Amino acid sequence: MFTEQAVTSSDKTFYRMRKEIVDGLIPAGTKLSEMELSTKYEVSRAVIREAINRLEACHLVERKANVGARVVSLSQAGLDELYRVREALEGMAARLAAQNMSDEEIAALNALLSHHFDEVKGGESYYQEAGDVDFHYRIILGSKNTHLINMLINGMYHLIRMYRVQLGMAGPRVTTAFDEHKHIVRAISNRDAELAEMLMRRHIQYSKNNIATKLSSDNLTERTS
Repeated sequence: MFTEQAVTSSDKTFYRMRKEIVDGLIPAGTKLSEMELSTKYEVSRAVIREAINRLEACHLVERKANVGARVVSLSQAGLDELYRVREALEGMAARLAAQNMSDEEIAALNALLSHHFDEVKGGESYYQEAGDVDFHYRIILGSKNTHLINMLINGMYHLIRMYRVQLGMAGPRVTTAFDEHKHIVRAISNRDAELAEMLMRRHIQYSKNNIATKLSSDNLTERTS
């Protein structure tokens, strides 16, 4: 399962800040004050400084001269760059998963999809959940390629989730995305690596287009409100 052991107060603070940034509780673009955050989380400024450094390493925080540390902004340019890389890497992950996942792991992936189907039927959204209950996370691990897993999980996963959580699926896209997941799992189950990669790349393109539409809509609302 997707569990991270918060061994130190620094770990706990980092995980909590990361979740709050991904979920939008600390809004995109927010300037991060060590003093204010140390009061909020009841830890030292040194702990906050370390957490900010770790958040910068996973691309959720950026530093600018004369400005300091800020939560990254969600932008069309940022989305395009991120999803171009995501499409290539997760497409590769799906190809490798079709080749390398064990029969037991594929059965577990199908079981996960069945659970998701029940949630979709019930009108719930499951795309925002993290870790092993995240369809994409499970396939990335199934690639069995250490470098690929590291690039996606440690390097990009939480920034991708930030876009997915804050600008992700709603309405018809939930059902459509689920159907796309179903076809990807079928290709992996059939050990059709080429088809699995193609379907994953197409799925991520559709997701990007959905998020881009939401971004444009939000920007238009801000300009006219």
